Amino acid sequence: MNSEPQKSPAHGSASVDRYDAIIIGAGMAGMYQLFRLRELGLSVRVFETGGGVGGTWFWNRYPGARFDSESYSYGYSFDEKLLQEWNWTEHFSPQPETLRYLELVADRLELCKDIEFNSRITTAVFDENESVWEVTTESGRRALARLLISAVGILSAPTWPRIDGINSFKGEAYHTARWPHDPVDFTGKRVGVIGTGATGVQVIQEIAKTAGHLTVFQRTPDYCTPLGNRPIDDETQRRIKASYPEIFAKCRGSFGGFLHESDARSTLEVSEEEREAFWEKLYRDPGFAMWLGNFSDILFNKEANDLVSEFVRKKIRERVRDPETAKKLCPQNHGFGTRRVPQETAYYEVYNQDHVDLVDLRETPIERITATGIQTSRAEHEFDIIVYATGFDAVTGAFDRIDIRGRGGLKLKDKWADGPRTYLGLQGVGFPNFLTLVGPHNAAVFCNIPRCIEQNVEWVTDLARYMHENGYTRIEPTLAAEDAWTQHVYEMVNMTLLPTADSWFMGANGNVPNKKRTFLAYLGGAPAYRARCDEIAAKGYEGFVLE
Repeated sequence: MNSEPQKSPAHGSASVDRYDAIIIGAGMAGMYQLFRLRELGLSVRVFETGGGVGGTWFWNRYPGARFDSESYSYGYSFDEKLLQEWNWTEHFSPQPETLRYLELVADRLELCKDIEFNSRITTAVFDENESVWEVTTESGRRALARLLISAVGILSAPTWPRIDGINSFKGEAYHTARWPHDPVDFTGKRVGVIGTGATGVQVIQEIAKTAGHLTVFQRTPDYCTPLGNRPIDDETQRRIKASYPEIFAKCRGSFGGFLHESDARSTLEVSEEEREAFWEKLYRDPGFAMWLGNFSDILFNKEANDLVSEFVRKKIRERVRDPETAKKLCPQNHGFGTRRVPQETAYYEVYNQDHVDLVDLRETPIERITATGIQTSRAEHEFDIIVYATGFDAVTGAFDRIDIRGRGGLKLKDKWADGPRTYLGLQGVGFPNFLTLVGPHNAAVFCNIPRCIEQNVEWVTDLARYMHENGYTRIEPTLAAEDAWTQHVYEMVNMTLLPTADSWFMGANGNVPNKKRTFLAYLGGAPAYRARCDEIAAKGYEGFVLE
């Protein structure tokens, strides 16, 4: 293996750098993959659109951005020294602290010397004769590599709403996923926020503290549950650091890689009193306890789901004083947990404040953005600032924004036009040597992502080692393996209630024209996924063709 890039001719007289591997993205997955491949002695280059490491934590700087998984379950597990040195200050870390942590990791491992920042890849084309990928950046920079590894993230392609006049507003306008590095001052200002998903909930809580008037435009209400965040005191810090092996073992054994595991009992097998008491406890417990630590059947049995949905709606009605506002905030067209559950801190109490209004877009849709604000079917609202918390083209969106072409010029976007097709969520037919960390139909999409990132990266690293030791230069799954995995993905999700809801899990996004509604994650659970990946590797990468 050669750790230094080589100069290679490409398309005539032009010369481009050649690496063993190119990685797209310097978030948590790309950083860790770079580290592991360098350990093998490979020459690796990372191309990152942003100006620094961190991925989602580099871009999402909006007020209130923070983890919804426990901090100490989120960081990398491979560096024991770093685990003992680093102090998380809160049980659910805020964005600035998380970014500092990732920057520290990059510094300690000297990752930045192999990362090209402010370099957005626009094309990636497979050369069948040489079995290499050629990538081109927006600036025209070109590079070649045997392995192309995407680490683009599942929520990294922000979407703006399809509203007339969106560019006509003369005030300040921000998308939460492209927040400026300098603070935005909301003090005394008239602010409109469009969107009440997980991001909208976080930003609304913070803006309400200082805005002169806040108007929230809601299309689909969610079942938000209390985050339960608090500072980590010295004694808790010591206990956490002494418990890291147990913390990561618990994550490794849980369905979603979180510190929460479902209760084996059925909702309907316990008495109403016992059920209510259990839900009261879960509602007070921190993090995703209410979602992921609930009875085992709430995402499989509609009667069970109806009961827990009404319990959470009751909590919303108890916390919001105005009955009409509470009614608007209560979801009716989907069940609890069938969409990702936003975590909140006094979110519902925001609507008890006189300077906050809620506009239900199902009753009064937005007609256009004007020079001074937002025109709905009922009134024009004037603003100094508009915040778009309108989400992402989830999972496949970041892939679609790169022109990726495999064998015979096949475009990845065309291959996935009717929904993703992959083997293990890691590779697809027609795209040799292209591996997708946290890709569609990968367990990492429905997971405490860093825990599944480590599994993905370590599997890909073992594959790279295997290929080198056995003289292989090309890998691609068989059509039969891809068909079987894709069928398995849909069999698993169709056992649940998730297809009954429009969510980013299901690819439902009204801001993305012509995107087919189809499941984008994997719902077999992280332990089963890891076992299947390990089994395939142990059988000499069964289902793959190695040449």
